[in-house]
Amino acid sequence: MRFKPLFAPLAAAVPVAVREIERADVVDRVLAPDAWTDVQVEAWLDWADAPSTPRPDLPLNGAVHDWAARLAAAGSEGGVFASTAEANRFENELTGAVLLGLAAVRDADTPAAIPLRLDLSEPEAERRLADQAAAWRRERLAGQAAEALAQALANVADAVARCEGDAAACADPASNPALTRAAHVARQCGAADADILRAIKGEGLSATAAPLADAPQAPLIVLAQPDTAAAGGPLALALAEAALEGPVSAVFTPADADAAADAAVAPRAAINLPALAAVFPQAFDSALDALTELLVTALDLTLDAHDPRAAARPIAIALGGLADWAVSQDAAEPALPAAALAAQVARCANAVSADLAARLGPCAEWETVKDEILAALAERGEPVEALRAHGRRHAAISLFADDAELTLRLGASPFAATDVWQTADGEVERRLRPALAAALTRAGADVEAAERHLFGRRTLAEAPGVSHARLRELGFTDLELEGIEHALSSVEDFAPAFAPPVLDEGFIGDVLGLSLAPGEALLPRLGFDEAAIRAAADYVFGRPDLSDWAEAPDALRPLLSRSGEAVEADLRHAIEPFSDGPDLRPVTLDWRADRLDVARALADAALDGRRAAVLRRAPPPADFRLRLPEIETPRRADQAPAPEAAPRTVERVVEKVIERDRTRRRLPDRRKGYIQKASVGGHKVYIHTGEYEDGELGEIFIDMHKEGAAFRSMMNNFAIAISIGLQYGVPLDEFVDAFVFTRFEPSGRVTGNDSIRSATSILDYVFRELGVSYLDRRELAQVTPEAANLDGMDGGPTEAPQPVPAARFISKGFARGAAPDNLIVAPFGRKEPSPRTTPQVQAGPCPECGDLMLTDRSGTPVCGSCGAAPKAHG
Repeated sequence: MRFKPLFAPLAAAVPVAVREIERADVVDRVLAPDAWTDVQVEAWLDWADAPSTPRPDLPLNGAVHDWAARLAAAGSEGGVFASTAEANRFENELTGAVLLGLAAVRDADTPAAIPLRLDLSEPEAERRLADQAAAWRRERLAGQAAEALAQALANVADAVARCEGDAAACADPASNPALTRAAHVARQCGAADADILRAIKGEGLSATAAPLADAPQAPLIVLAQPDTAAAGGPLALALAEAALEGPVSAVFTPADADAAADAAVAPRAAINLPALAAVFPQAFDSALDALTELLVTALDLTLDAHDPRAAARPIAIALGGLADWAVSQDAAEPALPAAALAAQVARCANAVSADLAARLGPCAEWETVKDEILAALAERGEPVEALRAHGRRHAAISLFADDAELTLRLGASPFAATDVWQTADGEVERRLRPALAAALTRAGADVEAAERHLFGRRTLAEAPGVSHARLRELGFTDLELEGIEHALSSVEDFAPAFAPPVLDEGFIGDVLGLSLAPGEALLPRLGFDEAAIRAAADYVFGRPDLSDWAEAPDALRPLLSRSGEAVEADLRHAIEPFSDGPDLRPVTLDWRADRLDVARALADAALDGRRAAVLRRAPPPADFRLRLPEIETPRRADQAPAPEAAPRTVERVVEKVIERDRTRRRLPDRRKGYIQKASVGGHKVYIHTGEYEDGELGEIFIDMHKEGAAFRSMMNNFAIAISIGLQYGVPLDEFVDAFVFTRFEPSGRVTGNDSIRSATSILDYVFRELGVSYLDRRELAQVTPEAANLDGMDGGPTEAPQPVPAARFISKGFARGAAPDNLIVAPFGRKEPSPRTTPQVQAGPCPECGDLMLTDRSGTPVCGSCGAAPKAHG
């Protein structure tokens, strides 16, 4: 075995630079090739072991060099290399191939779940499948329940931690409504009351709230006869049921079942075919053979290092970027070059494995599998003399190794019309896939037109459906069109470009004559139908692929009309005959698929002659929610009423949760309201309110006289804060409950207000007034409107209330003459207080707050301001 200097000289000339890579807990500064993206560098740092002696002068601190040196040393000791010079060449070439971005290797010691095996011909197969499906379902549901329970207990602790006030009160559900709600939810999630108590105390939360162990599920490999899978009988349905719950691989021959089981624990490598073609455009075939020889040797040494007694010694070499490379070779029939490439890699890998077997001996299972392997190779026309003479070092050499880590290290991505690339300044942008761009160029197509089709033109100047000319007819001027054009360069749909702040609210309301609800789109309100908007969106923002590109060359239409996933599936099917292991990439079904859908897909795979079928159900959309009606408990007509129990006091926490839009609801430009003048403790206070059309309070102003500038400014800004809160949907009740009974000077007797006679502070007075006027909170008033005479003196009315002119309540200026002069407000539907329950007003100040009016309640004087009940002195 000889390794010629091919990759090492080129790697020595690769430009490198110091990169700053943000990790989870640190920012690493490492030397890395310029061509690698930040994602690639981070993936290699995740792979690399911390070197015993960091070498900042080498890429990745010398981690790749150390790894290659360890493999070369192991090969020298194990007799893989004939001389030290050969081992050194292997080390240098492997290091060079990695730094050139041509290959990546994953060791065999990576944790993996050992697959389970099942033969559908066994008598207990159906029961075992049902048991396995039940176990997976139980594990899934238990994981979801544990996650919900952990979150609920964390919310309990959070309700205590976020509480402001006395620690004992915060930890008491009777005093902390948020804790009560969180505890009820935790109990519904299955938490014991003792667990809730521990969460309140903060005990054991770190372990309880920790996520479950992310251990991979052991895959189940099921050997099924094609006829059984295609028949759709009970066994096929049981297999489909299991496939809905866990990782099931249905294979149709015993050899493929063995290879599938070995693939889960086999060391694997990946070749970056597009990069190899770019580095060796004229010597691709020889470079591919040399790279395959390096990787087979490296994988064999990895096996020796971690499991030298493995009987089968399986390895896998993935053909990374196969679709890009095949399309660049023959875009009309990419399966043809893909099959030829797979045959070349398999032939070279077999030759290297036979050479290793001649040096070290074949694997222990060679005698068991050699007849089948030799027959398959002879049928493909590959030479088998060396294998007959020496055997093969590896019982299975697969061309499939679906590994996310290898994909990241090579910077590969699934085949599609577009991909992303990192610019020189670190920005990530979309572009037309280079393989498709090269294919379009060879076919004589306009690449720039393809890019406009994919990424759009970002202008409405000549757009179909919604154009500048059509918008001008509706009242748009150059100012609005300029703002829209500027916004289209940075958005991905029309909604933000046709909404404030791009378009002024005054323009939308005054010029267009529209009032938009929060989140409502403007274009449909302007009369544009869905087809016109869709056509304009395709013109401005582009399309997801080139399937409907009118200028596509006829030779490329079959390729462009198919999804990238379908193209890759065809290429994998083309290379599968050259692989000892079957293709085990899952086929994703719709998330609503049931077991009948899975059984049909299994039957199709068996009838199509596939070697294996791996089916998965896609996860449901993250925003999916069932529309469930409210549950009403039915009451039976014959149900006897329960006997009355002894009265007992039950504390209940009742909360009505209303989902509110957080968009600010602005007041109309011309609004109604009232001004209340009063005096609190000798200090004049003016309250000015502003209302919405429906009468709901939307703003307040608080003006005071003969106060310091600082105090007046503070009250003005406080009123602005309350107004903004009201306009964003904070209920007035919340403000009233928060600020009544607050105590600070000025306070005392209130004059000029017919409902409020005393207040403990300015804020107490203001929110008493608002609560009485807007919320009908009569308990906050010391005098009801019915008990106040028009002359301002206290006492009950001497006669029935009379109609009052409406001019007393309606602003003539606001109505602008729309209200008739003879309009009156007639009192009706008003409950008259019972003479027995009419509160009696007593003279004398309250000893607690100084209120001068006390109310007689059942013979006891009670302060209407603070609720105190001073003791009577006999």
